[in-house]
Amino acid sequence: MLFHVSIEADDPRRVAEVVAEIWRGEALPFPPVADGSWVAFANDDRNTILEVYPRGTALHEAPGDADAIALASAPHRNNATHAAIATDLDIEAVYKIALREGWPVKYCRRGGQFGVIELWIEGCQMIEVLTPEMQREYLDTMTASNWRYLLADAA
Repeated sequence: MLFHVSIEADDPRRVAEVVAEIWRGEALPFPPVADGSWVAFANDDRNTILEVYPRGTALHEAPGDADAIALASAPHRNNATHAAIATDLDIEAVYKIALREGWPVKYCRRGGQFGVIELWIEGCQMIEVLTPEMQREYLDTMTASNWRYLLADAA
């Protein structure tokens, strides 16, 4: 079970506010780790959170029992980190938000098994948004037993 994940953005506040809107949650400042960070709360049964750090923030191990340290690093726009998030909005509402923000958005079917909305935050950070119908498809498809079957079938 995932409780939170972090990404970086050019405008952490804007990104946190948009994700909170998709979740119908709330965005708040998140200063404990890095100045300028924001967090989006889903306000769901798991208290799911997306932490959004300023682009170029890198977490480093701290000595002893101290918390991780946020240090500036070379900023990069694209990376492999992404998350699939649930929303109770329909596809049109998600598209409307993306278009308002000027962020690329499109519908995709992953392996012909389930649909996702690829939302490219700030044009470079992929978040997969799943409407209620897409969530059902995902939950029916993405199980360890189904994955083992797909791997065996591909061999």
